[in-house]
Amino acid sequence: MRLVALLFAALAALAPARASAQSDPAQSARAAIAALTEAAAALTGAEDAQDRVAALTETVRAYEAGLSAMREGLRRATLRETALKGRFDADHAQLSRLLGVLQSLEAAPRPVTLLHPDGPLGTARSGMILADVAPALGREAAALAAQLQELAVLRALQESALGVLEEGLVGVQEARTRLSLAISNRTDLPRRFTADEAAMRRLVESAETLESFASGLMTIAVDGVETPESAPGFATARGHLALPVLGTRLRRFDEADGAGIRRPGWVVATRPLALVTAPWPVTVRYLGPLLDYGNVAILEPGEGYLMVLAGLGQVFGTVGEVLAEGAPVGLMGGAEMDSQAFLIAPAQGGGTDSSETLYIEIRENGTPVDPAIWFAGS
Repeated sequence: MRLVALLFAALAALAPARASAQSDPAQSARAAIAALTEAAAALTGAEDAQDRVAALTETVRAYEAGLSAMREGLRRATLRETALKGRFDADHAQLSRLLGVLQSLEAAPRPVTLLHPDGPLGTARSGMILADVAPALGREAAALAAQLQELAVLRALQESALGVLEEGLVGVQEARTRLSLAISNRTDLPRRFTADEAAMRRLVESAETLESFASGLMTIAVDGVETPESAPGFATARGHLALPVLGTRLRRFDEADGAGIRRPGWVVATRPLALVTAPWPVTVRYLGPLLDYGNVAILEPGEGYLMVLAGLGQVFGTVGEVLAEGAPVGLMGGAEMDSQAFLIAPAQGGGTDSSETLYIEIRENGTPVDPAIWFAGS
């Protein structure tokens, strides 16, 4: 009877409550690998596209989304692997105890196992208990086998991911290079106006704040060259705009940073060299360095509105050009990680590769407004 009690105790210790259904981290990583493979195919086909800039822009986006998903999938796979290993380590004593009980039962002479100190009734009860325990033992053994198999799959997936990552990181860099070249060779963009370059230079040199620069920008005289095709009013975009970059919002409108500084816009964390696009049809009002913001793109999505994108490493185009929704505006700064560095942070269970920040400000009739009004899902 004591052996049966030990068997129950060991089995109970090995059956912690299972969490509710969770998404499969291995499947997430496989989906990311598939996305990177599709992005590579898109890069090959972009050369034959009628609009190479648009095709390459979509290719860069596909690579960035695939790499982001790959990083998250590997992070979750690593955390799952760590959790499974921790569970096995924690259950080591109970596993040893259970094994000892089973070995004792196996080693006992059969006549002894059929006898019970309490007589035939005790023997019958022990048999019934063991009959109940056996299916539970089978289920637990199957669960342990499944977890061991999952560990093997996760380890193999992480080992095989290095080659895919290397190809993805090389591919996204090649796509960015081709995109920059295609933009420099582009001559078919409509131009709404040409700006007074001397006046623009004086405004940049005299600007003390982003607000004063944005206000002064609207006073510079321009010579109209071409009127763009009519588009829906920007007011209709409230709550529907996509972020111009793949990233995560760090600070909201008028939220103080660590130094207590408040800005009338959003700060979004992005990966190095992330592509920045126009979230709405816009006219380019300014491109270039400004104060301590790095490269700045100031876009006019509608009459009375300005959109400020600050902190870029590289900007595309010229002042006065009209860009379609989704058109490339520039790239963030920084340097792309290699595959080893890309894997190290997820393997350590944390860290981030979003080392760059994009500042987003929307101004209506000269006054900054909360971007949450405009961007979807905010």
